[in-house]
Amino acid sequence: MLIIIALARPQSTQSIEKIVSEGIDILLVLDISASMNAEDFEPENRLQAAKSVIRSFLKDRQNDRIGLVVFSGKSIVLCPLTTDYLMLAKLIREVEVGIIEDGTAIGLALAHATNRLRHSTSKSRIVILLTDGANNAGEIDPITAANAAKAIGVKVYTIGVGKEEGALIPYHDPIFGKRYRPIRAYIDEESLKQIARITDGHYFRAINEHKLADIYQEINQLETTRIETTEFIRYKELASYFMLPAIILLILKIVLVSVLRKIP
Repeated sequence: MLIIIALARPQSTQSIEKIVSEGIDILLVLDISASMNAEDFEPENRLQAAKSVIRSFLKDRQNDRIGLVVFSGKSIVLCPLTTDYLMLAKLIREVEVGIIEDGTAIGLALAHATNRLRHSTSKSRIVILLTDGANNAGEIDPITAANAAKAIGVKVYTIGVGKEEGALIPYHDPIFGKRYRPIRAYIDEESLKQIARITDGHYFRAINEHKLADIYQEINQLETTRIETTEFIRYKELASYFMLPAIILLILKIVLVSVLRKIP
């Protein structure tokens, strides 16, 4: 029986997978001007809704380096490109209106993001720029910044947030406490569309948190990480494990037969 099994050439297999992944470099550019406190994104304001959606976006990314630029009247690179998503999510959670002088420096923020991606060796480099206003500060206009991004192969997705009819911005009155002043949610959609068009990106408009989440999910699907899997199968012959005991048994049989024949 052992010989029959050995002649059947039993084998064991070992599967080895080689996974090759190609990450994307992404810079999140977030408007933190005073108008982002407008409370038309229930149950919170625009900024809190954006922060919540962006943190969810981070959970869907793998192998990508992601950074954060915040802006109002000026622009700050709050986090360089990193794969430490937990640390980045913590920084996003702590971002608030008022940490930079007020204004809306869209062009400057885009230029800073583009500069951070200039030396990237990733095949895909993108910027996701979210704002609720029009460029009114900074030394660089948005179209100039968009052309610079295009020149080095950076794709820009632009997102305008806010309802068409405007919203209420809370402020503190020293006598009456928390008060509200109505504003007109003026988004320079033409400039945002032009930025996206120049850089081969897309422009989106979000009027509530649900729509904003859908936009980031759509971008997530458009910019997926490429993963290649190559499988190797290694075979090991097991016939010797059965042939050896078969030979031993045959030798024992021959010896025993010889001994038994000599016994009277």
